[in-house]
Amino acid sequence: MPATDKPLTGKIALVAGATRGAGRGIAVELGALGAHVYATGRTTREQASDLNRRETLEETAELIEARGGTASAIRTDHSDLEQVRHLAETIRTEHGGLDILVNDIWGGDDLTKWGQKLWEHSLEDGLLIQRRAVHTHLITSHTLLPLMLERPGGLVLEITDGVDYKFRGNVFYSLAKVSGIHLAAAMAEELRPHEIAAIALTPGFLRSEAMLDLFGVTEQNWRDGAKIEPHFIASETPAYVGQAAARLAADPEVMTFTGRALSSWELSDRYGFVDADGARPHWGRYAESQGL
Repeated sequence: MPATDKPLTGKIALVAGATRGAGRGIAVELGALGAHVYATGRTTREQASDLNRRETLEETAELIEARGGTASAIRTDHSDLEQVRHLAETIRTEHGGLDILVNDIWGGDDLTKWGQKLWEHSLEDGLLIQRRAVHTHLITSHTLLPLMLERPGGLVLEITDGVDYKFRGNVFYSLAKVSGIHLAAAMAEELRPHEIAAIALTPGFLRSEAMLDLFGVTEQNWRDGAKIEPHFIASETPAYVGQAAARLAADPEVMTFTGRALSSWELSDRYGFVDADGARPHWGRYAESQGL
């Protein structure tokens, strides 16, 4: 796709959970293709969330603008219905509607205790994972979908982990990620008459800011992380799933995918994009080769 081609010009996008990780990658790539992006989350330069991360919404907006896009960074706690309603009213007032909705709210990394069975795991933490990663998506879709109904050709993306309903090693984590897949499939049925697609989208092994920190590496020397976790060698940057989301949003045939769970690597095969470092990681092929 030529650098000057901006097929999403005039489109309005909301990326809920755009402060870091996949959400930031998606917000930047949507902006690069011409969409005006509302980037929301709970961490700004003035106020941090309880996750205590350094990334901010303002930085996401600046990254979008550096790629020639436009953005609005609005601090929003998507578990708070009144804040989400205020966000919806702001978008309606400023742009009259919404074309692209991305649900990427998570916040469950520190709450998920790997190796603990359901009855061993903190119930409080497990239920908080559902509130952060499932309830927020429902609140956001319930409140924002009315802004999309009169704009055919729209897209709703549920960002998840995996493309199937297999157990993911922890009951609470698994339930949250599988819920995203079924939310997309269920919304697809209700949105079909409005010509709006709903799709679940997963990255592979995501080389997010938090993952780089976990392994004590940077994007410049990230391969050293494979000394700690060998599978990290097949990881991808947030830009990869970001391009997958943006290419889907720009695809005039996007309705052919509605209701499905898709991956960054298979969409790279379809659209031909590469990762930020020029690589074309394929987690599906790698996982199969490793028996994962």
